[in-house]
Amino acid sequence: MEEILYKSNPWWEDDYTFSGISRDKYLQKLEDVSQNRDIIFLTGLRRVGKTSILKNFISLLINEKDVEAKHIFYITLDLFALSDMSIQDILKEYKKLHKIPSTQKLYIFLDEVTSKENYQQELKNIYDMEDMKVYASSSSASLLKDKNAYLTGRQRIIEVMPLDFYEYLVFKNITIKKSDGYLKESYFEEYMSDGGMPEYVLTSDISYIQNLIDNIIYKDIIAYHNIKNESVIRDFYKLLMERSGKQLSLNKMANILSIGVDSAKRYLSYFEDTYLIYTVEKYGKLNERIKNPKKIYAGDIGLKNVVTGFRDKGAIFENLLFLKIKHLKPSYVYVDGIELDFMTEDKILIEVKYNSVLNDKQQKLYNTTKAKQKLVVDSVDSFLKLEV
Repeated sequence: MEEILYKSNPWWEDDYTFSGISRDKYLQKLEDVSQNRDIIFLTGLRRVGKTSILKNFISLLINEKDVEAKHIFYITLDLFALSDMSIQDILKEYKKLHKIPSTQKLYIFLDEVTSKENYQQELKNIYDMEDMKVYASSSSASLLKDKNAYLTGRQRIIEVMPLDFYEYLVFKNITIKKSDGYLKESYFEEYMSDGGMPEYVLTSDISYIQNLIDNIIYKDIIAYHNIKNESVIRDFYKLLMERSGKQLSLNKMANILSIGVDSAKRYLSYFEDTYLIYTVEKYGKLNERIKNPKKIYAGDIGLKNVVTGFRDKGAIFENLLFLKIKHLKPSYVYVDGIELDFMTEDKILIEVKYNSVLNDKQQKLYNTTKAKQKLVVDSVDSFLKLEV
C-alpha cells in the first residue's frame, strides 16, 4: 500500500513541476474555488485532460501557493489494488503514513471517483467531518447524479471540454503573428479536421483516436450496461455521428438497426452519459420540447471525423460553435419547417453559416424571432470574435 501511495504522489519525495501543457482557463477555475469548502468535480470525455489538469493544479499549489507536498494527496480510485478499500480507508492510510493530525488542512485529489459505489455518501462525511478540500474527476455523467442528495449544496461541477482553437494552437506550438492574421483560417481548418482531444492533437496518431472510441464504447457502455449485441451499439454510434447537427428520429434509428424505440432511447442516454454526444431540445414551451425530436452534436469533432470522414464543413463548423456555447444551454428554433441553429437560455439567437448566407425563409424567421441579441456566425473571424 505504501508503495502505491508514493508512486501516486511523487512530490512527497522529489521536487515536482508539471511537465505537460497548461490549460490555463481550467487552472483559473480551480484556483477561483480553492478557498471555499465545496467539493469540486471535473467531468467530461475520457482522455480530455482531466487528470493532467489536476496534476497541473497540484504543481501550482506546491510551487506557487507554498502548500506542503505531504499535505497534498492524489489517487486513482479505479486501481485494482484499491478495489476492496473505501475512500475513507485509503485516506486513513495516507494520514497514518505521514502522521497527519485531524486538524491539518489537506488537499485531496480523487481521480475516477465514481468507481467507488458509495462515493457520494463518503464525500459527504469527509465534507462534514474533515478539513479537506476535495477535487474529484469522473468520465460518467450518469454516475455523478446524486440521487440521494448527499452532496446538494456541497459540490460544484466543472466540465472539461476538448481544446478550443487557441488551446489547439498552443498544443501544436503554433504562434500566429498579428501581421500573419490571415493564417488563422488555414489553421482553423486543420482544427476542424483534428478536433480537440489533447493527445491526438499532440501526436496525430489516428489509431489513438480509434482506440479511444472503442474503449469508451466498450468500457462505459457495452461492459457497464452488460449489452450482449456489441455490433448494434457500434452501429448506433456511427449513425449518431452521421446525424450530428441534425434532428434525430429515434424511430428511424430503431428501424435501421431492427431494435425497439425504447432500446434506441436507452442507447442514446448511454452515449450522452459518456459525453460522446450532446442533445439539444427544440426552443419553446415544455410540451413542444418534449414532443419534438432533439438535435445531436458530437462531443469532439475529431472523434466524429474518424467515423464519418472530414466532410460537410458547415456541419463541423456548427458543431464547434455548439461546443463553444454549450454552457449557455442552447436550444434550436423550428417553425413551419424552417430551422435556426441556436437560441441560448438568455435569449441570444445564433445562426451558423460557414461561408454562406441565410436563405429567404430563414432570413424571415431570423428577423421575426424575438431575442435579446441576434448573431450570424458565418466565418472563422466571426467565430473567434464571439465572446460567450
